[in-house]
Amino acid sequence: MRIENSFIFVDGVGERTERRLWEAGVTHWDDFSGTDVLGSKTHASVETALEGAREAIAADDTRFFADQLPAKRRWRLYENAGENACFFDIETTGLDRHADRVTTVTFHRGGETTTLVAGRDLTREALRREFERSSLLVSFNGARFDVPFLETAFDCSIDTPHLDLMYPCRRIGLDGGLKAIEREVGIDRADDDVDGREAVRLWRRYERGDEDALDRLVRYNRADARNLEALSGRVVDALDREVFGAYR
Repeated sequence: MRIENSFIFVDGVGERTERRLWEAGVTHWDDFSGTDVLGSKTHASVETALEGAREAIAADDTRFFADQLPAKRRWRLYENAGENACFFDIETTGLDRHADRVTTVTFHRGGETTTLVAGRDLTREALRREFERSSLLVSFNGARFDVPFLETAFDCSIDTPHLDLMYPCRRIGLDGGLKAIEREVGIDRADDDVDGREAVRLWRRYERGDEDALDRLVRYNRADARNLEALSGRVVDALDREVFGAYR
């Protein structure tokens, strides 16, 4: 499902009205012209909104839609984002963003993976460049943890449109942490015995001079980001079938 199949970003159009359009065969913006499903006022509102929406699509402006879509509906932007979707994950020395440090940050985009490491290349400017290259951020619990942690640690503001997969996962019955969900849907990873606590210990060992510990921490962080891509595909496909499948 692409954003061009959606109408709920239009002011005054909710899920019920959107379903009425789909049921009438209006399953794409291009099908809307000439339809008499809606009242004149709502029809005019949709026509006006679609003009701006088409301009946003042409400009690859996902923020136009993210600002108007409820967070739980942002999965509809995923197919449009394509290779500009950025799967990201951070590791830290603890859970307190005011007292603990960010140790590594990984970005996986367009098949390429970049990991920034504290004390080496993890800087506010490097983060800014990575986020500016992305049309959609994809994380797991990043809205509550990763993004606020980075904003506090680096005194920055991250306003790239954001899809937090934790909430779409819950909608389709996938509960628990990222690794538990990966196992449930059959996504494999190396170093399966590494978790958040072990990641902290690995960083401490690296600080004492153990380069192998850093290598393992980076592998773990990179697996988190890469596996988000595989999980995103499964989750979005499931939601697509649930929400839009009957109208194709």
